Amino acid sequence: MKKLEELYSGKAKSVYATDDADRYILQFRDDTSAFDGKKIEKLARKGMVNNVFNAFVMKRLEEAGIPTHFDKLLSPQEALVKKLEMMPVECVVRNIAAGSICRRLGITEGIDLEPPTFELFLKNDELGDPMINEYHIASFGWGEAQHIERSRELSFAVNDVLKPMFLEAGMLLVDFKLEFGLYRGEVVLGDEFTPDGCRVWDVETREKLDKDRFRQNLGGVIESYELVGRRLGIDFDEATAVREGVDS
Repeated sequence: MKKLEELYSGKAKSVYATDDADRYILQFRDDTSAFDGKKIEKLARKGMVNNVFNAFVMKRLEEAGIPTHFDKLLSPQEALVKKLEMMPVECVVRNIAAGSICRRLGITEGIDLEPPTFELFLKNDELGDPMINEYHIASFGWGEAQHIERSRELSFAVNDVLKPMFLEAGMLLVDFKLEFGLYRGEVVLGDEFTPDGCRVWDVETREKLDKDRFRQNLGGVIESYELVGRRLGIDFDEATAVREGVDS
């Protein structure tokens, strides 16, 4: 696999073309940001931890029949993924009230949401990722109705797989963000699933083990990410030895 030019650089990941027209290389960097890029730091090992964490989760979802863009790990910070036509929409599932829903609706943090809620947001940092609905998506051409509905179905399917998996490991999957795209006409899970894009609490103490540690200056961000991964059964030491010999 030959690594070609950089196509896109986001807040924490870079996307590179390859000599396969249907594949990209996704590089997880050590950059960490919050509040739509207003708070930025570099955290050692973060790229590796998120790359390995994402690979583990994507494999579990694939085993459960949920289509993802993930193909394989190439190196500690790189993964080979399918080339998707991404929709500029973020799908959020909430099992417990936390974050923006509390601010928007005056809800107390920690309330169980039964059934879980589903929300849509426009992926646009400059606008602060505003909340949208299916009518906005249709009017502005951000996605086809059947693709958004399929994204909703897959989002709840992801929750059905991961919520009990986290609970069995002594953790609460509070909420998470997903992004979807099209691969050969099929709606497929893209982007990533890491502690950057979900909230995870210890089931006994409700200690925050996710990116809120960075947002709220709680410290131990990467240590918490690794703790979440190890509870799920991830061997970070073994994964860092992965080398596929990517040519640049």
